[in-house]
Amino acid sequence: MQPSTAPYTRAAALPALLQQRIVIIDGAMGTMIQRFKLGEADFRGARFADHPKDLKGNNDLLVLTRPDVIRDIHEQYLAAGADIVETNTFGATSIAQDDYGLGHLAREMNVAAARLARAACDQYATADQPRFVAGALGPTPRTASISPDVNDPAARNVSFDQLRAAYREQAEGLLEGGADLFLVETIFDTLNAKAALFALDELMEASGERLPVIISGTVTDASGRILSGQTVGAFWHSVRHARPLAVGLNCALGAALMRPYIEELSKAAADTWISCYPNAGLPNPMSETGFDETPEVTAGMLAEFAQAGFVNLVGGCCGTTPEHIRAIAQRVSAYRPRTKADPLFTSLIAA
Repeated sequence: MQPSTAPYTRAAALPALLQQRIVIIDGAMGTMIQRFKLGEADFRGARFADHPKDLKGNNDLLVLTRPDVIRDIHEQYLAAGADIVETNTFGATSIAQDDYGLGHLAREMNVAAARLARAACDQYATADQPRFVAGALGPTPRTASISPDVNDPAARNVSFDQLRAAYREQAEGLLEGGADLFLVETIFDTLNAKAALFALDELMEASGERLPVIISGTVTDASGRILSGQTVGAFWHSVRHARPLAVGLNCALGAALMRPYIEELSKAAADTWISCYPNAGLPNPMSETGFDETPEVTAGMLAEFAQAGFVNLVGGCCGTTPEHIRAIAQRVSAYRPRTKADPLFTSLIAA
């Protein structure tokens, strides 16, 4: 792979933009894919017509078999006002794809996904509103910190090195495809996240390109902890060494339940930007999106976060749509972005 200076040049504009206004992240990919009511044949395409395993539900594969659908979703979010679109690679690691018998295609999926997002962003970008591709690295179905066997707490079904290698392969594909930044998201196991961050650092050292990294954890319930046990503050201190462009929370909770944890993180991580992209409330099978909140409700709560000075980047996770993103972008535009503290000042306070 030959290093390119283009992603770095684009990504260099993002820190400046974060000082000017609240930046908008896109919304849910899975929710939008469900709107297309795709069947097994769509996921298989001609290439995988004879694959021995069922492929419906493998959303990452659609970048190869129905790229038109994924490109359309990206464009809908960009038209709604998203500054950053995530690649459709939430489960595009060899570890996750092995469940479908497609682990050998992980890198190809990531390259294709990044190219789709890149083309959409380039189409919508203007001098006044650049658009950015976030290479999404999601959690794997295997966890380095939690036993898969309730009778054997020490049991593990994946190692740190296996995770690191899988994330390295994924990141290489995303970089090759044209990602501007990396987004390590929906973190429920901090050790898995550390493997991803280690892989990113290795890649950027080898490639000579230093792209921004956003880290987004997931508080699973009212305990205020991620699944592997860390509080929000402890989680931040566990990943702070990576010097991310931003740290935040996404998924699992709607904005109302996420509020105290975003406030806590905003104070704990005072010297970096804060991101927040919650679910559209609680699951509701009677709703069109499968979740409770209308665009106006989600946008209203995120506007309160902005008014309180908690956030720098906002968007949506499960259940959110382009309508949610449009409403969010409109509501938060009235507020200034959260101001970071000086790192020396915060280090002195911590001491």
